[in-house]
Amino acid sequence: MSWIYDAHIHLSDPEYKSDIDMILNYMDLLKIKACCVSMDIETSNETMALYEKSKNVLPFIGTHPEMAQKSSEPVYELIEKNNEIISGIGEIGLDRTYINSEDEWKIQKDVFSKQLSLAEKFNKPVSIHSRKTLSDIFEILPSYKIPGILLHWFDGNKSQLKTAMENEYFVSYGPLLVYANDKQVLLSKTDPSRLLIETDGPVRFSRCFEYKTTEIMFVPSVLFCASKILHTSYENLLTQIEDNSKKFLGI
Repeated sequence: MSWIYDAHIHLSDPEYKSDIDMILNYMDLLKIKACCVSMDIETSNETMALYEKSKNVLPFIGTHPEMAQKSSEPVYELIEKNNEIISGIGEIGLDRTYINSEDEWKIQKDVFSKQLSLAEKFNKPVSIHSRKTLSDIFEILPSYKIPGILLHWFDGNKSQLKTAMENEYFVSYGPLLVYANDKQVLLSKTDPSRLLIETDGPVRFSRCFEYKTTEIMFVPSVLFCASKILHTSYENLLTQIEDNSKKFLGI
């Protein structure tokens, strides 16, 4: 039986803490593996603790662009210390929403570049936050040799999607796919071999999700929706996503 892979979820977020044992149990029962991404040193440490509780948790540690103005040295040290254990580095990236000056932009770019260097050094995949910064990120990535690059929650235009496909980057789509026409169009133009799915929990989604805390159990719904858009069976897409996820993770 195939495993479902959630390419990007924040299981280390405090919002999940009271229910985490139940979530890990559901992951085992439903055969779900999750790339658990981190935001800072606190959530990175929590991600490592979750990995110790369940090997269905695939630990990604790193500094999110929102947290880049704080010292990232503890995160770098944690990556170095656990390089043989972690599945990848993330959530890393760029986002001008979180800065107020060009000096802060430079710091954010430096933190991103440092983590890309660590991914190259340890041959690890990366999960990248690229909201409205894809052009900048496309300029930076060719300088590094990284085995797997995921542009999570892909939010670019068709031209940027084409660039991502040409560079053999992975892109992922989440619960928005169920009701957002623009995401459905992008999915239809995505190379199936470069496609991953995610929940990005605990982000809340509207419409049928009623702004409830996103659970990892939403991921089969995303997969089902994607299969309808791509005119393939759920089973075929499940196999494709599993193969893609393993390729991204290098396993």
